[in-house]
Amino acid sequence: MRVIGLISGTSVDGIDGVSATITGSGYDLKVEVLGGQMRPYPDSIRQQVLALAAGQPITLAAFAALDDAIADEFAHTANILINQYGSVDLIGSHGQTVFHRSRQVAAQSASTQLAYSLQLGRGDRIAARTQCPTVSNFRQADMAAGGEGAPLVPPVDLALLTHPARDRCVQNIGGIGNVALLPAWPPPRHNPPPKVLGWDTGPGNSLIDLAVTRFSQGQQTYDRNGAWAAQGKPHMALVNQWLQHPYFSQLPPKSTGRELFGQNFLEQCLATTAALELPPADVLASLTELTVLSIVQSYRDFLPRLPKEVLLCGGGSYNAYLVNRLRAQLPEADVQSTTVAGVPADLKEALSFAVLAYWRHQAFPGNLPSVTGARQAVLLGEMHQPCP
Repeated sequence: MRVIGLISGTSVDGIDGVSATITGSGYDLKVEVLGGQMRPYPDSIRQQVLALAAGQPITLAAFAALDDAIADEFAHTANILINQYGSVDLIGSHGQTVFHRSRQVAAQSASTQLAYSLQLGRGDRIAARTQCPTVSNFRQADMAAGGEGAPLVPPVDLALLTHPARDRCVQNIGGIGNVALLPAWPPPRHNPPPKVLGWDTGPGNSLIDLAVTRFSQGQQTYDRNGAWAAQGKPHMALVNQWLQHPYFSQLPPKSTGRELFGQNFLEQCLATTAALELPPADVLASLTELTVLSIVQSYRDFLPRLPKEVLLCGGGSYNAYLVNRLRAQLPEADVQSTTVAGVPADLKEALSFAVLAYWRHQAFPGNLPSVTGARQAVLLGEMHQPCP
C-alpha cells in the first residue's frame, strides 16, 4: 500500500510530508520511502497558530477559518507529493496541535482524569481536497482509554528501529522532546513485543526558536546549526533553577506541550536573564542546555540504565551545538541520527503517521499503553472517505 504521512509539530515551522510504500502486518513491516518535503506555513497561519497556542482569544468564526486553512495547507502538501511520487491509497494526517492538556493536569483542574488534545486541519477536508481516504485525530482513542494521547511515535519506532541484539533509545527533538527506549527484539516480529518505555522529556526547540525570533526581531525563526548559541556560555545556575520545574520530576507516562514550555515559560526565563544582563548568545546557550539536561536528567531518573546508543530525529538533530552538548553529557553513548539506522531523521515523524494510518486500515492497535498510560491497546485515528 502506498501511503502519505503528514504532520506539523510544536515548532510550527511548516508541514512535513512523506510518501512511502508499506507492506507487511503489525510490527513486521517493510517501508520504502519514495520521497518527502517540508513546506513552510504562510506567515499569517504560523502567527495565528502561535498566538492560539499561547492562549490568545479567538472568535469561533476565526477558529473555524484557521482549521480550514490548515487543512488546505496539509491537502496541498499531499497533492504535491502525489504529483511527484504517484497516486496513493491512504493519507495519515496528525494535523497541527494547538492545545494539549496532560492527564495529570486534567486531574487537578476537572472532575475527569481524561487528557485533552486538539489538532487543527480536519481530515474530512483533506480527504475532499485530495480525493483520498484520510485518517486523522490519532490521539483521541488513546485518551478515551485513559492515556496521555502522546507520544504516539514509539510504536512506530518499535517496528522500524528496534535492533535484534541491543537496546537503543530514540530521542526526538522537535518543539517538544520525547524518548522511546527500545529493548532488543530478535526476529520473528510476530512474537510478543518487548515493553517499550517512553515519555515527553520537556522542551526541545520550542524555547530556543521563540527566543531566536525575539532576539532577531523576526528575521530568524531558529538557531541554524546552533551557531548563535555556540557563541555564548550557558548560565548553569539559571539552567539548574529552570530544571526545578515540577514537570521534570513527574513520573512517566507523561506528556507536555507549549502550554508548559512555550511563550509564558520563555517570558519567565527572559525576566531572569535580563536581570543578570545576559547577552542573547548566553541566553540561547542556556536554553539549549536546558533542553540537553532535561533529556539527560530524564534518562538518569526514569530509565533502568543509561543508554549505550541514542538515535536522534527532529529538527534538533540538525543543531550541531545541541547535539555536541548532548554527546558531552552522555559520554558513554553512541549518539547518532536515525538516518544511520535507515529511517531519515527529517521525515521520521511524517513517516510515523503514514504507518499509523496503515495500522488503522489494518485494524491493528497503534498505541503502546506502557508509553501513554492507556488501559489497553486501541485502534488510533478516524477514517474519512472522500466525497464522490
